[in-house]
Amino acid sequence: MQKLSRKDLYSLEEYAGIRNDFRAKVMAHKKNRQLPVGPNATLYFEDRLTLQYQVQEMLRIEKVFEAEGIEDELGAYNPLIPDGSNLKATFMVEFPDADERRQWLAKLVGIEHVTWLKVDGHERVTPICNEDLDRTTEDKTSSVHFMRFEFTPEMVADLKAGKALHAGIDHEHYRHEVSPVPDQVARALVADFD
Repeated sequence: MQKLSRKDLYSLEEYAGIRNDFRAKVMAHKKNRQLPVGPNATLYFEDRLTLQYQVQEMLRIEKVFEAEGIEDELGAYNPLIPDGSNLKATFMVEFPDADERRQWLAKLVGIEHVTWLKVDGHERVTPICNEDLDRTTEDKTSSVHFMRFEFTPEMVADLKAGKALHAGIDHEHYRHEVSPVPDQVARALVADFD
């Protein structure tokens, strides 16, 4: 999947004019790119469109219009665009109550390393996590992790041929599986391998 460049972005003025329509398009696109794994963890799979939206929103909020600032934002978000052999996701541990969330984050240390995807007939794929910085300490994990799931060419071919995709988390305090991943989500993710 091609990385974003400055020419792919709207100016702040252009974006202000189309923001509502663009946001609606992205929100509809994202619906098939999120996968709850149990009641309190979700994988939000990123692609070029979801990240263009993130960059546009950051530029808008921070009122960035100079080339250097735009390049900084692109540098932060482009690594999250899939490279053709992988799926990339923002993983979130979600507890609405702050005290409950704090307690669970202390219990779920290492959850990011035991999250997995699996194509029928193949081994599980565990993610490479937080390549930008470590988000876990001995005492707690973060509520947000960035994950890259690398697939073999055979796995990709089998997914494209219609084999089922499965997902799960095997943490001692949080064990959940999605088997199989819903068809509409699997179809959206297969497109990331083009």
